[in-house]
Amino acid sequence: MLCLKARTFFSPSFSHTFSPPKHLKPSFCFKPYTQSAPPSKPAINIKMSSETIEHVVLFKVKENTDPSKVNAMVSGLNGLISLDQVLHLTAGPVLRTRSQPLTFTHILHSRYKSKDDLASYSAHPSHVSVVKENVLPIMEDIMAVDWISDGPDDVQAYTVPPGSAIKLTLLKLKENLGEDVKSEIFRVINGIKDNFPQISQISFGENFSPARAKGYSLASLAVFPGVTELEAVDSNHEFVNSQKEKVRDYLESVVVVDYVIPSPQPASL
Repeated sequence: MLCLKARTFFSPSFSHTFSPPKHLKPSFCFKPYTQSAPPSKPAINIKMSSETIEHVVLFKVKENTDPSKVNAMVSGLNGLISLDQVLHLTAGPVLRTRSQPLTFTHILHSRYKSKDDLASYSAHPSHVSVVKENVLPIMEDIMAVDWISDGPDDVQAYTVPPGSAIKLTLLKLKENLGEDVKSEIFRVINGIKDNFPQISQISFGENFSPARAKGYSLASLAVFPGVTELEAVDSNHEFVNSQKEKVRDYLESVVVVDYVIPSPQPASL
């Protein structure tokens, strides 16, 4: 079971009171069930355009759920990589969730060329079937965010290699803040990439699907070659704290989730 302590770019200590879903309990470490690595598509060498869509779903599976049902959910979600609209998709147990009272056990991250492709994916019968049959019956809580990638084009590629570590950060802003504040926050996020070469990709933007976002309006996703590189950035306390101070006064609460894309598993004989 992976349950590591680490500091984050934006600490959950910023969080104010937030009404959790019914039966939501304090953060706990969730044992990753045995799973195969998600299937993959051939690498796409095209760089991300300004219209690249990021889609992230966070799941909290009910405690004491039969492991076979959790495996079926993860397998079903990863199988959606075969849909034509999907450029990249991975799903699995989170490494850790650093937020209270919101906690999650699993994550799905996928990428699309356009909002229309995301909509087609969402409405596809295969997606609808997996959600209805494998996801909703075992779900205690769920949230989702979508944004148009606003990161620099020259560091973005559609696919994220197996073994990569991902840090997802979701920000809920205080009320009545202007567009200039959002721009300032994005400048701070982009500056993190400039100061840490360990970050191989960074993407950020404003959520355009508020229905399931629980009020979190800004999102960023940083990709690292592996957990070691992620930990190296988290351990630079002086720089991380200096970035927090730049945005602290604007934030009502923060959700931070770390996830490692599974490496390919050897075939069973």
